[in-house]
Amino acid sequence: RDAEAERAAELARGLGLPIAPTASARSFLIEGELTQEQVERDAVPLLCDPVVEVAEVTRCHAEARSGLGVTDKEKGEVLNVLFLPGVTDNVARSAKGALERLGLPATNVASVRKYWVPTEGTNGDGAAALDRLCRRVLANDSIEHVVRGPLQLDTLALGKPYEFQRVTVPLRTMDDAALMKLSREGQLSLSLAEMRTVRDHFAALDRDPTDCELESVAQTWSEHCSHKTLAGPIRYAGPEGEIEFRNMLKETIFAATVAIREQLGEDDWCRSVFADNAGVVHFEGEGDAEQCVCIKVETHNHPSAIEPYGGANTGLGGVIRDPLGTGLGAKPLCSTDVFCFASPETPAETLPPGVLHPATVMAGVVAGVRDYGNRMGIPTVNGAVCFDDRYLGNPLVFCGNVALIPADKVEKKVSPGDRIVALGGATGRDGIHGATFSSVDLHEESESVSGGAVQIGDAVTEKMVADVLLAARDRGLYSAVTDCGAGGFSSAVGEMGEETGAEVHLDRAPLKYPGLSPMEIWISEAQERMVFAVPPQHWPAFKELADSEGVGVADLGEFTDTGRLVLKYEGHTVADVAMEFLHDGRPHVVREATYAPAAVEPLTLPDKGDWTEELLAILAAPNVASKEFIVRQYDQEVQAHSVVKPLVGEAEDGPGDAAVIRPLPGSSRGLAVGCGINPRLGDLDAGRMAASALDEAVRNVVAVGADPARIAVLDNFCWGNTERPETLGSLVRSALALKDYAVALGTPFVSGKDSLYNEFAYTDADGNRQTVAIPPTLLVTAMGQVPDSNRAVTMDLKTAGNSLYLVGETKDELGGSHLGLVLSQTGGTPPTVDADAAPAVFAAVHAAIADGCVRACHDLSEGGLAVAAAEMAFAGGLGAELSVADLTSGDAGLSAAAALFSESNTRFLVEVPADRAADFKRHLTGVPHVKLGAVTGGDRLVLRGADGPLVDAALVDLKAAWQSTFAGF
Repeated sequence: RDAEAERAAELARGLGLPIAPTASARSFLIEGELTQEQVERDAVPLLCDPVVEVAEVTRCHAEARSGLGVTDKEKGEVLNVLFLPGVTDNVARSAKGALERLGLPATNVASVRKYWVPTEGTNGDGAAALDRLCRRVLANDSIEHVVRGPLQLDTLALGKPYEFQRVTVPLRTMDDAALMKLSREGQLSLSLAEMRTVRDHFAALDRDPTDCELESVAQTWSEHCSHKTLAGPIRYAGPEGEIEFRNMLKETIFAATVAIREQLGEDDWCRSVFADNAGVVHFEGEGDAEQCVCIKVETHNHPSAIEPYGGANTGLGGVIRDPLGTGLGAKPLCSTDVFCFASPETPAETLPPGVLHPATVMAGVVAGVRDYGNRMGIPTVNGAVCFDDRYLGNPLVFCGNVALIPADKVEKKVSPGDRIVALGGATGRDGIHGATFSSVDLHEESESVSGGAVQIGDAVTEKMVADVLLAARDRGLYSAVTDCGAGGFSSAVGEMGEETGAEVHLDRAPLKYPGLSPMEIWISEAQERMVFAVPPQHWPAFKELADSEGVGVADLGEFTDTGRLVLKYEGHTVADVAMEFLHDGRPHVVREATYAPAAVEPLTLPDKGDWTEELLAILAAPNVASKEFIVRQYDQEVQAHSVVKPLVGEAEDGPGDAAVIRPLPGSSRGLAVGCGINPRLGDLDAGRMAASALDEAVRNVVAVGADPARIAVLDNFCWGNTERPETLGSLVRSALALKDYAVALGTPFVSGKDSLYNEFAYTDADGNRQTVAIPPTLLVTAMGQVPDSNRAVTMDLKTAGNSLYLVGETKDELGGSHLGLVLSQTGGTPPTVDADAAPAVFAAVHAAIADGCVRACHDLSEGGLAVAAAEMAFAGGLGAELSVADLTSGDAGLSAAAALFSESNTRFLVEVPADRAADFKRHLTGVPHVKLGAVTGGDRLVLRGADGPLVDAALVDLKAAWQSTFAGF
């Protein structure tokens, strides 16, 4: 089988193309003083799998194809897909290293994909169809190009030696229009007020800035790096009244953490929050034996829209470097991911120009996360996927990492005289303007304009970097470290040297190829790089360690006591700017924000007695249906500390609530990782969406055994263009709700990240300009501590005869629900949280789990009680019979639909052994709970009302509905 040709042909047919590949091949271009005999002897056994492949060796200008199994009947054009010059080619890099170790003198290697495409009989539209096939199926224009016909190349060498030129930008002569043109066309992403400030600053110095100075300001002031919108002054008017913020994040999210830590007093278990690359909390032990854990969740949305594989790949790689760059370095334990896509069933002909098909985006994003995590040996243990057509041009990719760090390694310090040391991959043009690129809206030309903002990751190099970093940490060879992420060296060195100063010699940086200018070296976001502050006496040992592991290392300069950032290249000064101006010189613009929740409209529901059909439809809904096709691609077993995995149950295919890992050998103390996200609620009330997301994240980790008194949370805001007051207002409303509910629950925020301007603009067929904004999307990630992971529970039913209890209060809250979605109905009241009652519910459920009273526990979220019961039943392979009569009568007085499908917060469905019922009820004293029924030994789920069955379905049908939606992916 030619699986690659089949894949490409299937995608071509899905796009309605009249042509498709009939054959494919992998190809390596190997340059050097080589003989064909050498290549056949050394390269062929290395690069070709003789079980499924045949190999042919030719010179590039005399390429043949008969030996590749392409017959005369398959005549057609050969298409070669190559990476664009300068794009990282990891396969080729690995092949070159292996060939060199075999003694083959390969000076350059490139990887190529070949396709043979018959073009006859295409009714005159063959050229257009072939072009669309190349652009939509075979290659991604942002990182690849297609060469038609046999390759005839003389060399693979890139770049020419750089000849120094001092580049200055004539800002002082620019008016407002010229300033904004420069900001836009130069991808600086600075506002008019900011451009004026930069101009005036250098005018006061009686000179124009160099390109390196201007780029340093743009990177430092970018939305991605400085969070200037949310951390700036905002004038807000909403249901809470009129509020003026000097720093909105500090006065909401961070203020919640400050209040919680004050309440904890001497029992404060936070160690470092909002002060480093990741949040750090106490985990176990005391004194010299104290161990801490840290967590960070990042987004990589814009790059993933343009190049899904590379964007997601480097998204995960980047967030792994955050804990590595926290304190003196933390050891990665596990990763998480959450994705938001448009429907993969979107008709291809409806796609706006410049937009990749959602199925292509989804496949590339999943593969990118999979490959990086698996290749680094870091398990991906938790996640979620949301679908909404408003993510069409702007998918969201959240990646998180949890890591372990000794308490005595949490603090870092940069001192004048420390060497500035770069460790890891070489620097190229990949990723240039990545930080500023992520601070603007996307549009149909983003692929061509911003393709350089996409990086390609190399997980193997990052694993080697991590190994050297942790070894150097334990030997005390450096005093500070940070990752080289958005903005490259400019942000890493700029942040580390903010309080001191720095002098950097850019010509010392290892390069992937010659020809890079000082500015390109300074802002490149080439991956797998870390920056260290190394005391001079430790530099020789640090270099020796890196060299012994084959990891690139370079001394770029030193941290100074001047308070200035000085950049040099071959003895020339290319930047000299005050750190104070870089970090504190940005003008503070007061932004207007307004918000009014949508009016509550009535929800019209059918009058019926059997809701089985609706339950099956909700189980099959994309947001609820099984994501097994994604989860199975990830390794959850590596590092051997997984206790509760993403898929649980009798066949290990049920939807777990949260993951549990056991980080320390010899200790049963565990970590639970879960998340909460429900963008649909944001259409009704952004505040209720935020509180519900926090509630969901907390109840997910509590459901597996986490102590609610030891749960740290993170916020990730992904919003549209916040220059619109109503868009910014919905974000402020969310932040206020998070603050209030976090304080009530005692869950401190320890880190966070925002991603704004997630919109896509294009011109439609009628010439009208259209903008698609994502729904306001908030992800809350929870990291809870499980006192004894041996008592962690899963959601699958365990034993016939056990009782089933509903814990928490059910209300008529069907607004934004999945019942409304499958019925194509809007309206209804969105879920609220009861900040007074919720802490007691979480504490009671945890106490019952810790006491061993609970055999299974599942949180109620999308689809409410009916979906939770169905999932518990088919995951455990055991039937259940429940009655909601107590919910539909008496004081509750709910409708059958609300009893079954309400998505009220702070609720659990719990399986309790009959002989532990008294203990369970004792723990639940004062907390709303009701016995609904029992686990049966049958194969059906029956949910009864006062007048008979409301749902009666076979487990096999429930599970089939849940697993059917993505069965073909």
